[in-house]
Amino acid sequence: MKNINLILLTLLALLIGSCSQQPGQVKVEGGLIQGVVTDDLLIFKGVPFAAPPTEDLRWKAPQPVEKWPGVLETFEYAPAPMQGGEPASGKSEDCLYLNIWTPAKSAKEKLPVLVWIYGGGFSFGSTSDPVHNGEHLARKGVVVVSIAYRVGQLGFLAHPELSAESPNGVSGNYGLLDQIAGLEWIQRNISEFGGDPDNVTIFGESAGGISVSMLCASPVAKGLFHGAISQSGGSFGPTRPTTYPGENMKTLQQAEQDGIAYVNRVGVSSIEELRQIDATELPLGMGMGGAWPIVDGYVIPGDQYELYEMGKFNDVPVLIGYNSDEGLSFPGGRTPQDYIDNVNRRFGPFADKLLKAYPVGETSVPRSARNLMRDAAFGWPTWAWANLQSEVGSSPVFFYYFDQHPEFAEDSPQADHGTPHGVDVPFVFMNLNADDPNVSESDLEISEIMGTYWTNFAKYGHPNGEGVTEWPKFTKENPNVMYLGPNAYLGPVPDEASLKVMDAYYKWRRTPEGKDWAK
Repeated sequence: MKNINLILLTLLALLIGSCSQQPGQVKVEGGLIQGVVTDDLLIFKGVPFAAPPTEDLRWKAPQPVEKWPGVLETFEYAPAPMQGGEPASGKSEDCLYLNIWTPAKSAKEKLPVLVWIYGGGFSFGSTSDPVHNGEHLARKGVVVVSIAYRVGQLGFLAHPELSAESPNGVSGNYGLLDQIAGLEWIQRNISEFGGDPDNVTIFGESAGGISVSMLCASPVAKGLFHGAISQSGGSFGPTRPTTYPGENMKTLQQAEQDGIAYVNRVGVSSIEELRQIDATELPLGMGMGGAWPIVDGYVIPGDQYELYEMGKFNDVPVLIGYNSDEGLSFPGGRTPQDYIDNVNRRFGPFADKLLKAYPVGETSVPRSARNLMRDAAFGWPTWAWANLQSEVGSSPVFFYYFDQHPEFAEDSPQADHGTPHGVDVPFVFMNLNADDPNVSESDLEISEIMGTYWTNFAKYGHPNGEGVTEWPKFTKENPNVMYLGPNAYLGPVPDEASLKVMDAYYKWRRTPEGKDWAK
C-alpha cells in the first residue's frame, strides 16, 4: 500500500508539474500571469509593472512591483489613474499597469515591440479607451504594449519638500518616471511574450506624443527604446512662467511655487498632511497648477531645443507629424477681436507679424487663423524637431501631415474644416468601425496604410515596405512630407512661410530680450 501511495503521489507531482504553466500563462517579475488566448493572439490586461503609488509612495518615483502568490488573472484593464472631471468610478491611485497584445507563438520569436503612451493633456487619459485596443496592430506582426502613468497633480506636482526628500533633489515629472519604469519593465520581461527588447518603438499622441519627444531628450530613458513616433507632439518651446500651448514648460523653481500654492489651496501646511488626504478628495486636473512636466534638471535636463542643438538627445529614428486642423479643437478666439486680443496677449511684440502670417477674417476666425494655434502647439515643434534631428543626428526623420476628413459643401459652415486634434488615433490603431455610416471606404484605406507604415517603422526603423507609397526621409535639402489622406502622397512642408515667422518668434523668445519679456 505504501508503494502504491508513493507511486500515486509521484504521478500527481508530475501531473502538477506538467500543468503548472497552462496556455496563456507567462512568468514575469512579480509572478505568474494568465492572459486571454484567442486564435491568433495572446492578450494580457492589467499587468502590474510597479508598486501602487499610494500612501507614502504618493509623489515618489515608481518602486519595484510587489510579488503576488499563485496565478494573477490579467483579463481586464486596470483602473484609470486618478484625474479630475467625472466622479472617481473606474479610477484609482493604484494605476501602474500595462497591457500586452502578442501574436508570438513562442518566447523565441523576437518580434518588434510598439509601446503606446496615451494623451490627455497630462491631466486625463487611460489605456482602456477602446480606440487604444492593440489587437489589429499586433496582427501585423508586432507586440503591442500600452502603459499607464500618473496624470494631473498626482503625476506632476512639484514642491520644495518633495525635492528635498528626493535622492535627485527634484520633484514633479512622476508621470514621466512611470513611463520610464514601464519601459524598464519591458526591457526585462517582454522577451517572455515573444518581443525583442532590442527593438522597441515608443508611440503616442498629444500629451503622449509630447512624452515621446521628452523621452527622446531624457538621459534617464537612454537605451530603453530604439525608435519613436510622435503624433501631434513635440516639446521644443522655451520655459515660460505663464504657459501657453507650445510654451508649456516651467522651471523646477517656478513649478515648486505652484506646488506651494496648491498645498495652500487644499488647506494643509505640508506634503505629509497632503499624503493623508484620500485621492478622491484632492482637486485634480487642468487649472489647478502643476499638471505638466517641467524642466527639472534630471528627467528633462534643460531646454529641449538647446539640448538637440548640442546633440544631447537619444538619437533614434523618428516618425513625426500632426493633423491639418488642430486649431479646430483649440480655438484661439471665437470672434475676430477675441483672436486678435489673444495673439497680442501671448506673442506681444511679435503679434503683428503673426497676425499677417495667420490672418483672421472680418467676421470669422477661418482656417488661416486657426492654423496659428496648430503651428504654435504642434506644427512648429514637429518641424523644429525634424530640422534639428536631420541636421545634428544620425538617425532618419520621417515627417507626415494627416489630412483625412469629410469634404464639405462650399456654402457649408464647415467648408474650411480639416482634420481636428486626436482624429488620427483610431486610424493608426485600425479601430475604425466599418459598419459606421460616417466611416468611408477612403477612411478604411488610409487607416490600413497608416497601420502598415507604423508597424513597418517598428520592424525596420523606416516605414517603407510592400504595398505602400515610398516614404523618403526628411532632410533640410529635401524636406519630404508624407500627406496621409485621402491617399498617401508626398508634398511640401505645410504653410512653410507662416512656420518661418513662428520660428522667428521662438528664436526671439530665447534671446535676452525675449526671455525678459516673457517674465
